[in-house]
Amino acid sequence: MEFKEKKILVIGGSSGIGRGIANCFLDLNAEVCITGTKKYIEDYGLEDAVSRKSKYIQLDLLNPEALESFVIPFDSLDVLVCSQGTVQYKRKEFEMEIFREVLDLNLTSMMACCQKFKPLMTNLDTNIILLGSGASYKATRGNPAYSASKGGILTLVKTLAEAWAREGIRVNGIAPGYVASKLTEVTFKDKNRYESSLKNIPLARWGEAEDIGHTACFLASSKASYITGQMITVDGGLGLS
Repeated sequence: MEFKEKKILVIGGSSGIGRGIANCFLDLNAEVCITGTKKYIEDYGLEDAVSRKSKYIQLDLLNPEALESFVIPFDSLDVLVCSQGTVQYKRKEFEMEIFREVLDLNLTSMMACCQKFKPLMTNLDTNIILLGSGASYKATRGNPAYSASKGGILTLVKTLAEAWAREGIRVNGIAPGYVASKLTEVTFKDKNRYESSLKNIPLARWGEAEDIGHTACFLASSKASYITGQMITVDGGLGLS
C-alpha cells in the first residue's frame, strides 16, 4: 500500500486510536492533517512522527461554528477519517443534557464532517472511514448515548456508502474492540478489570491503536476498491461470543 501525494484528514487524530491511524498513514508517505481540541499539538505531550510530520489544527466539534469556519491545508482530500468520540460513565448518559452531548459528538458531528469535506473529495476512489465500536452491534450497560451513537454509525456508513458510490466515494467503518485510550482508561488502569477483560478476548490481548490504523489504510487503499458500506470489526475475537 502506498499513499504518496495522497491527502488524509483524521478528525480526532491528536490522541488514542485517531493518532494511531494518522501514524500508519504517515508511514505510507501520506500527507496527513489531524485535529484535536487543544490549541497546539505539543499540548498533548507526545513526541512522535505524528507530532513531527502531520499538520495540526484545533477543532472543537461541540461548537457548530467551529466546523463552519474550519479550513484544511489541502485543496483536495483523498481520505476522511472520523475518529472523534466521547463516553460518560456512572450512568451520566441517562441525563438528557449529557445524552444529547454524546450523540452530538459521536454521531451528528460525523455526518457534519462528511457533508463539510465531501466537496473536496473529487479524486478517483476517495474514501470516508467512520469509527464505530463493538457497541455498534450490542447494548452497552449504563451507556445509552454511547451505544445509540455507535449503533447509528453502523447504519450511517451503509446509507452514505449507497448514496455516494456513483460519485467515486467509498464509505466504510471500523469497530475496534479494547484499545488503550482516554475512553477506555477506566478499564485498563484498573488491574482487576483489565485482567478480567482479557478472559473474554480469544487473542488474549488488547489491541494497539496501530491495529486500527492498518485496517484504515487497507480500507482506503486500492486493495479494498470493491469494499464499501461495511463495518470491519477489529477486536481480537471479543465479539465472537
